[in-house]
Amino acid sequence: MCLRVVWMRCWGMWCRGELCRTDVSVTRGQTKTAWIDCVGEGISDFKTAYIHWYRQIPPKAPERVLYIGSGLALYDDDSYRNNDYDKVFGTGTKLIVSGKFFNKIISSPASSEILQKRHENQIMYVCLIEKFYPEVIRVTWTDGADKEVTDNIVKGDVWKPTNGDKYSIGSWLTVPAENKDKNYYCKYEHENQQRSLSTQGIYYMLKI
Repeated sequence: MCLRVVWMRCWGMWCRGELCRTDVSVTRGQTKTAWIDCVGEGISDFKTAYIHWYRQIPPKAPERVLYIGSGLALYDDDSYRNNDYDKVFGTGTKLIVSGKFFNKIISSPASSEILQKRHENQIMYVCLIEKFYPEVIRVTWTDGADKEVTDNIVKGDVWKPTNGDKYSIGSWLTVPAENKDKNYYCKYEHENQQRSLSTQGIYYMLKI
């Protein structure tokens, strides 16, 4: 799924393309090489498009490490050059460096479910995703036409129990009661897994 339409500067003219999602995270052991991909679609000629790569090490501001232009990758940390056009950022990928053997510490969500609560003229769906590592996860809601829903969404913070080493998260979607027969999907992307849960599938009623 692509994020949005992007207009890029292409040798004196504006080119239309789409910036697609990157992986939410990449976990590697120390001294291991990490490959991070960013996919763009609808760009007619990559040789005339400029694509910038930035890194951010909190609490510092993002800094450019390279850009791709004229078909070449150029290493340049000058983030303020070529400001005659706007830069559009994707969601980014978090690089996690671990002292442990990386493929033994990554854990996909152990369970996920949608719960429902109806109150007067509204229905609240709760998407609960539990026991995953690392803590980086992307959760979105879409309708039956696979269009992302952004209104009336509340995304909770990732949490971890005091006696555990895995993380959980919840996301809430509220819709009018007349939409009870419409299908909505809770989608999550974790380093090891992507999954879509339907509100028309098996879910539990919240007793509040």
